[in-house]
Amino acid sequence: MFRTLYTGIIKPIADIFVALVVFLVLLPVFLLVVLFLAAANNGKPFFFQLRPGKNGKIFRVIKFKTMNDRKDPGGNLLPDADRLTAIGKFVRKTSLDEIPQLLNVIKGDMSIVGPRPLLVEYLPLYNETQKRRHDVKPGITGWAQVNGRNTISWKQKFEYDVWYVDNISFVLDFRILLMTVRNVVKSEGINSTTSATMEKFTGSS
Repeated sequence: MFRTLYTGIIKPIADIFVALVVFLVLLPVFLLVVLFLAAANNGKPFFFQLRPGKNGKIFRVIKFKTMNDRKDPGGNLLPDADRLTAIGKFVRKTSLDEIPQLLNVIKGDMSIVGPRPLLVEYLPLYNETQKRRHDVKPGITGWAQVNGRNTISWKQKFEYDVWYVDNISFVLDFRILLMTVRNVVKSEGINSTTSATMEKFTGSS
C-alpha cells in the first residue's frame, strides 16, 4: 500500500519540488555553462532528442550539447570522441550536462530517479522483460547509473533497470541519490571502455 502511495503521489510531488529547488540553486552555473557551450558549438548550447518515457510515451529530452557537429568529407558525423569539445568533456565529467533535464522533471516527463531514457530506435529491439523499464518514468539518475553507468554491458544495464522497477521505494531512491553524489564527486562511470559514450544497443543482450 505504501509503495502505491509513494509511486503514485509522494514521488511525483517530491520530484517537481526537488527539481525546482535544485534548478534555482544551480541557475548561475546553468547560465555560465550555456554561455561556454554556445561559444563552443556555434551558438547551440542545447541538445534536444525524442526519448520514450513511461509506457513508451515519447517526449523531448533536453541536455547540454557536449559534442560539436563536425563531419567527415562524406558528410557523416565524426566519431563521438572526435566531436567531444573541451568544455563538453568537462561538462560530462562533472555531470553538468544533466542539469537541463530538471526541466523535464518539472514538466512531468521524467523523475529524479528512474531508468535512463534511451533512444526511440531501441523500442522494437527490447524483449518482454526489457520493456518493463518503461513501467515507471525515466530518471536523471538510476540504479544502473550508480552501478557502472556507461561502463557496464547492456545486459547488466537492463537487469538493473528492471530490478529497480520491481523494488522501487523511498529508501532505494534516497540510496541512489547518495550514490549519485558520490559517483559525481569521483567522476565514475562516465565513459564506456571502448568509446566516449555508451555503444549502441543492437538487441543482442
